[in-house]
Amino acid sequence: MPVQGVCWFLCCRQGFSLLGRDYGEKEEEESFELRNKEDLTPNGRTPTEVTVSQPTCAANGTNGHTVSQSPVKMKKPTNEEYGMGVDEEPDLIVKGWLLREVGGSWIKHRRYWFVLSQDSLDYYTGPEKGARRLGTLVLTSLCSVIWPDKQTYKEAGYWSITVYGRKHCYRLYTKHFNEAVHWACAIQKIIDTKSPVETPTQLLIRDIEENKFNPEVVEHIYQHNTILKYTQGPLYAPLLPFPYGNLEHTYHNGKGYGSVREEAVKLFNCLQQLESAREPVPIIQGVLQTCLDLRPLRDEVYCQLVKQTSHTPSPNTAAHLRYWQLLTCMSCTFLPGSTVLKYLRFHLKRIQSQSPESEMDNYASFISEALEKTKCRECVPSWEEIQMLMNRQEMLCTVHYPGPGSCQLYISSHTTANEVVRRMQEKLGLQDSKNTFALYEQNALWEQPVAGNSLIADVLTRYENFTTKESESQSQWKLCFKLYCLLDADGISVDSIEYLFLFEQCHEMVVRGQLPACEEDLLALAALRLQTLMGDFSTHAPFPPLDELFPGHMLETRVLMSLSAPQAAPPCQVAGQDCPATQRFPTGLLAGTLWSHSATVAHKQKMENDKRLRSRLKEEAAAVTTAILERWKGLAGHSSRDSMAAYLTIARQWSGFGCTLYEVDFYISSKGNFSQKLWLGVAATSVSIYKQGESEALESFPYGQICSYGVSDSNTFKITAGDRDLIFETSKLTEIMQLMNAYFSAIHRQRGKGEDADTITFTESTDVGFRHLAPTPTPTLLELPSHPV
Repeated sequence: MPVQGVCWFLCCRQGFSLLGRDYGEKEEEESFELRNKEDLTPNGRTPTEVTVSQPTCAANGTNGHTVSQSPVKMKKPTNEEYGMGVDEEPDLIVKGWLLREVGGSWIKHRRYWFVLSQDSLDYYTGPEKGARRLGTLVLTSLCSVIWPDKQTYKEAGYWSITVYGRKHCYRLYTKHFNEAVHWACAIQKIIDTKSPVETPTQLLIRDIEENKFNPEVVEHIYQHNTILKYTQGPLYAPLLPFPYGNLEHTYHNGKGYGSVREEAVKLFNCLQQLESAREPVPIIQGVLQTCLDLRPLRDEVYCQLVKQTSHTPSPNTAAHLRYWQLLTCMSCTFLPGSTVLKYLRFHLKRIQSQSPESEMDNYASFISEALEKTKCRECVPSWEEIQMLMNRQEMLCTVHYPGPGSCQLYISSHTTANEVVRRMQEKLGLQDSKNTFALYEQNALWEQPVAGNSLIADVLTRYENFTTKESESQSQWKLCFKLYCLLDADGISVDSIEYLFLFEQCHEMVVRGQLPACEEDLLALAALRLQTLMGDFSTHAPFPPLDELFPGHMLETRVLMSLSAPQAAPPCQVAGQDCPATQRFPTGLLAGTLWSHSATVAHKQKMENDKRLRSRLKEEAAAVTTAILERWKGLAGHSSRDSMAAYLTIARQWSGFGCTLYEVDFYISSKGNFSQKLWLGVAATSVSIYKQGESEALESFPYGQICSYGVSDSNTFKITAGDRDLIFETSKLTEIMQLMNAYFSAIHRQRGKGEDADTITFTESTDVGFRHLAPTPTPTLLELPSHPV
């Protein structure tokens, strides 16, 4: 025991000595000092003095490469500098005690004297003259600072700042928030004064651009700089400059990405794996996804691909053509920056001149054409699209239209919805129609128009993603070509396919309950629908599901009304109504048991009510089916065309026939406000407000009276008609804006710019108050508006 006690005392004494050395200085020494040196000017540094900090090993996967016309200056602390005292440093800006995170010791933080100068952040054993310098972090434009955050303070009890350099990362701590902010501001200000760092690849790209009309000089640059040519070795640093450090918080935190520099090196490794991969599509898709998430890496990947397709030892082998296939996918997904784009175009022309009539020539030609059309994609290309691009082919897209019909079209990565609409009109002979058409995304539960400038490839990619995430019953997504603006319903020929479109879309409104009609008319419409589809009644004819003929909400409404009649309460409940609560729910040992019994009874009652409701629904459905069949039998002898015409004749009795209805949660006008569910009907000539299920409009406003319209916040739409303001709350803001823009666009095309066109103002505002603006060009059909949504 005495020996153990002595050992314990010696260990504690040694530990207290370390703590006293690191933390026991006087309080006045803990303060820091801020010195302004001419607002942190860079000491007369000229823009041509570029600090390049590259790894000493083969930084770009090659050994012994040279850079033409690339003056490089690097600041490296010498042995004499390590021995120099603090007071001998000429450009001190900030100095003071800070805690630094250290590893390999049971003490996590040690206290050092830090000094910030114009070129570096140094730390010493102490502030006295002749103190030993322990480390240096050279500051360049690529260094970065992470500012103090409250979460770290809550966890550690210190305010922290992190400074990232090429070789070192300093995690510094202090108890004072103002001190941490002063250090972070001073370091960031020094970084901002540094001249931009240019990598050897950037300098060589500049040399090639300057000498692109001198082939001999360009070939000399390629021959003497292996960094520009294909390599089998790894890449130790990016080809382009990226900030040091982990900046996950700036990009996509939570996706597993490291720093941009680390991801750039990993991407080059992925590129090299393409040569031996049995299935290259997952690798290509992964590279594209990283470039979609981390935008700065797009130029880097382009430079890496240009490098790997230059001076390839076996250029025509399948392994090396994988680089060209990835470059093809990149060119159809993202555009590089202007400097890299010029470099890429020069590379493609150079390959075409060196290897005419080869596969590389074919890929280079395809990429050059793609770069002229590419816009930044919303989604990474699907598996099918990547396979098509690898073979320089187009995809086959199926477009459905009302009824059982569909068309198949070949599309590229650049095909827009407007192009598909035009091609569908040509295929179906609808070029001369006065009505307008659009593409819709559709599944069993949802439908939405596709914006005219949307890429169809992005839409199909979303379908592929939906299929992997949703159940099969809800994932049957498809593209549909339908009537969008019904400008001339009376001029549609009965013999045209457009008449079939009108019939089918009218029936969709009926089934969704968006055609206000009495029950007798709804039964007649269902019978006419059967006569149109299957002809005369037959016991052998298949009967479709009732919800495809008759609006389901009508059945539910009738059943609920029949069940809502008050029923006599059981005698036990009636007897207990006048009893005090203490008698009906006695407290004590059995209270929990009685409560459990009551919950069980309530659950059984709910089950019985649900069973009764389902039974009543079945009975009501059977009665409606019988009524429809009786009316169907009475239509014997009517042709499909006559039945279709009779169907539309009944539907046209509604004054709002041809409008598109949107649910409105709240509506305010000068005449009052309505909080119940309403319909906003957008038609060819006016905008109207309906109570759901009622045929007469509450209010209607012709387009000639509308002065302006637009979005005022995230879910509010405002229309100004004369001296009245109409405000709606709805979740369909984008769709309403698209449709109104399309109607006004059609009015402009058909009537020209007349008085009606000049009185309408397309408005963009984030406030409730709108201002009148000068007439603006009408947006193209189905173009997404620039209004905030």
